[in-house]
Amino acid sequence: GFLISVKPESGLDRNAVTRYIEDHNVQTRLLFSGNLIKHPCFDQIRGTDAYRISGSLEVSDFITENTFWVGVYPGMTDAMIDHMAAMIAKAAGK
Repeated sequence: GFLISVKPESGLDRNAVTRYIEDHNVQTRLLFSGNLIKHPCFDQIRGTDAYRISGSLEVSDFITENTFWVGVYPGMTDAMIDHMAAMIAKAAGK
């Protein structure tokens, strides 16, 4: 995959960008990571000795809120890559 992060100062919304790209036959996936401590599986251990956070996790929050993948693989043709690039550029308003 190819990782893309939408800068908050761009004024773009990651979900609107991925929706546009998906609507034009380019698959996307959210990055499975980012700030994992926000996952409900940690609810049971919050406030116990088993739960510890190191630092602010602001970069993890950024990834969680602004990052996604587009799929790539070695068999992609130039036309496929051009289509993907064009849809990403249109979604970004460029």
